[in-house]
Amino acid sequence: MGTPGTRQRARVRPGWRLRRSSSALAAAGLLCTALTACICWGQLPPLPWASPAPPRPVGVLLWWEPFGGRGGHPRSPPDCSLRFNISGCRLLTDRAAYGEAQAVLFHHRDLVTGLSDWPPPWGAQVRRDEALEQRVFDDQEGAAMLAGEALETAGSRPPGQRWVWMNFESPSHSPGLRGLAKNLFNWTLSYRADSDVFVPYGFLYPRSHPTDQPPGLSPPLARKRGLVAWVVSHWDERQARVRYYRQLIQHVPVDVFGRAAVGKPVPASGLLHTVARYKFYLAFENSQHVDYITEKLWRNAFLAGAVPVVLGPDRANYERFVPRGSFIHVDDFPSAASLAAYLLFLDRNLAVYRRYFHWRRSYAVHITSFWDEPWCRTCQAVQTSGDQPKSIQNLASWFER
Repeated sequence: MGTPGTRQRARVRPGWRLRRSSSALAAAGLLCTALTACICWGQLPPLPWASPAPPRPVGVLLWWEPFGGRGGHPRSPPDCSLRFNISGCRLLTDRAAYGEAQAVLFHHRDLVTGLSDWPPPWGAQVRRDEALEQRVFDDQEGAAMLAGEALETAGSRPPGQRWVWMNFESPSHSPGLRGLAKNLFNWTLSYRADSDVFVPYGFLYPRSHPTDQPPGLSPPLARKRGLVAWVVSHWDERQARVRYYRQLIQHVPVDVFGRAAVGKPVPASGLLHTVARYKFYLAFENSQHVDYITEKLWRNAFLAGAVPVVLGPDRANYERFVPRGSFIHVDDFPSAASLAAYLLFLDRNLAVYRRYFHWRRSYAVHITSFWDEPWCRTCQAVQTSGDQPKSIQNLASWFER
């Protein structure tokens, strides 16, 4: 039998247990709160006063000037930090720095045309075959095949270096894909959302400042004196866009500008000012492929302040990138005649027409800067990627699907 003192201690022990349990629960609660905060904070952008670790320096070598350096002037590398808020980039054009580059950019069109001009095998002295160097290929598939064969015998590249295939043309206008050797490239860079480095022709972002483009919640309708405009440079009667245009003009007038045979020269005021005078713009792509949505939508229509009438990938593909009420798709209509009737309806009903600009209340338009932005985005991708090796087994089968 216990003593009174023992009984007294027994009486206070539950309270002591309660206090100890309360303290434990409080500590556990604080721990859970801290863990939850850490998880949530990890999903948020860094605080303005935070000091994140500086990104590791990355060198990116542009092996060929895109399209042979149109204009004849060597390209000056952009300041990625100033232009795109990407620090730690060392953009290179001197091939002597090949061994120092963490990534090398190869532009597809230059890759398959002209001379075979690949990097030499790493760690070996190579004499270039002068006969090969002087050989020019008319057959682009043959040039690509030769380039692949030359690379297969060229030896290894610097350890950890990534070769990046860059292309912004559609598969229909990308010759030589099937002639490229397997596992030639480590990464892809293109407008395709499933690229290793995804760089679209443009995108919408949340509007936050009065100077964000395009200005205003809707374009001034008093300036719009025309109905439908189209700017086109490369005219091919076999293309779906030209065939559709031929049907459309039987029911509604379309003013065509550009270097095409049927077009008028773009006025001196420029493309954007010209299109701004029209209510609708034909954002017709030269071919129809997944994610192939070019400046015809982003710049020529959205930025100019015209409602885009699109012909390209299907509506669902467009809606991955822009609000469904911001454009008109030719697939929404059984015929060009019914599309024309709808455009004429919107011309007479301005309240309905204005709804196509509601997206401007929330979003602004970013137009990709070629070729500076892909260059800097490659640097950013290398900084944020791990060291897991990767190679593209069959570039053609991926890009052409």
